[in-house]
Amino acid sequence: MPAAPPAAMMPHPGYAMAGAPAMAGARPAAYPPMGLNGFPPPPREGWGNAERVEPVPETPFAVVHLEVPAVVSGLAIGSLVTGGVALLVSFAVACFGLLGAQSGWGGLVAGAFALLAVIAGVGAVVQGTGALRQVRRPAESSSIRFSGRGLAITGLSLGGGGAAVALLSLLIVVVLSLS
Repeated sequence: MPAAPPAAMMPHPGYAMAGAPAMAGARPAAYPPMGLNGFPPPPREGWGNAERVEPVPETPFAVVHLEVPAVVSGLAIGSLVTGGVALLVSFAVACFGLLGAQSGWGGLVAGAFALLAVIAGVGAVVQGTGALRQVRRPAESSSIRFSGRGLAITGLSLGGGGAAVALLSLLIVVVLSLS
């Protein structure tokens, strides 16, 4: 066996190990208070509140079920992002359509971007509807709870608004091109 452990395995000079003599100098104030065997205790906020305690039959032990914090719905986040993309692309429909309305290429380019905006808008509405169902569903005691109702509603609004602005812009571009 080696006489001393490698330097990488040595504790920080501020930490005292159990059974080891105290090192020279006081411990810096930035370190947490020491717990059992010279290691910091676990964080208090890391343990959740007990939701229920089930005793194990014929033993002195019990199983503790901790509260699980709600998780933001991935569908709600996806709806928000997709709705934002639909709205941004719908403004591109208006810009390209108005730029090329007199040249003749505006309607074609605006139509291509309008199709993209409508597909993204419909996707955002579908994702937002699914997210609202996911958030509204009552959680069982052992399952994950979802949050993100506001994100889902915002995604629904952005997606529907993006599709509507794209179709309205395309209609205006087609009218300007024909006149």
